[in-house]
Amino acid sequence: MKSIVIHAAKDLRIEDREETRPGPGEVQIRLSTGGICGSDLHYFNHGGFGPIRLKEPMILGHEVSGHIMALGEGVSGLALGQLVSVSPSRPCRNCRFCNEGTYNQCLNMRFYGSAMPFPHIQGAFQQVLVAEAIQCAPADGLSPGEAAMAEPLSVCLHATRKAGDMMGKSVLVTGCGPIGILCILAARRAGADLIVATDLSDYTLAKAREAGADLALNMSADPNGLERFMPDKGTFDILYECSGAAPALTAAISAMRPGGTILQLGLGGDMSLPMMAITAKELSLKGSFRFHEEFFTAVSLMQKGLINVKPFITQTFPLEDAVAAFEIAGDRNQAVKAQIAFT
Repeated sequence: MKSIVIHAAKDLRIEDREETRPGPGEVQIRLSTGGICGSDLHYFNHGGFGPIRLKEPMILGHEVSGHIMALGEGVSGLALGQLVSVSPSRPCRNCRFCNEGTYNQCLNMRFYGSAMPFPHIQGAFQQVLVAEAIQCAPADGLSPGEAAMAEPLSVCLHATRKAGDMMGKSVLVTGCGPIGILCILAARRAGADLIVATDLSDYTLAKAREAGADLALNMSADPNGLERFMPDKGTFDILYECSGAAPALTAAISAMRPGGTILQLGLGGDMSLPMMAITAKELSLKGSFRFHEEFFTAVSLMQKGLINVKPFITQTFPLEDAVAAFEIAGDRNQAVKAQIAFT
């Protein structure tokens, strides 16, 4: 089978790897679609991010869907040929955080395509994937592309859960890549009233409006675009910070109302924060990292037509054009979510 393997920055190769058979409790999946994530792009463009660096070749990818080819012993509830969304989250279910139910903080997490541990956790961008049956959410009625969007949507549902009550709230989303766009959809589904989005690209801001943002501001064209929301100690109850850029967070804090909640999703490295403003406004700063049980909810919401991700799948490339897919995936003037078709 063919796999997409990163060796170093800008050194992406399509390589042959051995197929494996499913063991007890596992399924074998013929991959249909894989979405290119921001972390995949960090490995492709920079060989890692922050202190996390590639130390050996690694199969990329963790946003995937496919059809079941074979069932391992003891597997029930899934059928041959069935389309499934595959959660990349594989906690050990044994450590203290798993025992507390905070699976996304697992001490022994095996998350597809991660160079955090060494040896690295190989990813899911391979034509034939063996996964645990409990990772697989039946995706009947969805397209393979939609099914592969369950992972990034889960990230946004997890953040929305951490925000608490969203009904009638005013929301700011900074950064309109795939996560920012999906946060707009999640916030609206949770009952947000006013949603304002900011970015530096007119293309992604147009997509933010399509996702339901009431207002989309290009901060490169108008660096003071948020000033209208700053009087009387600010407007926004909730901030989804999806850019990982310190200037975006700093400007947003000035527009937050006292007692508001900041959800930090963007991973751009460490940054300096205006702690005096955070303290004086009594803002809550919450990190939001990955997800767990939200994955099956993401699939269900798409199946019910309550969240529509299709307009934000902007490109689909054949496997042999994987390098071109990665080069376009990070260009916010023409792409939101680029995907790769494996079959």
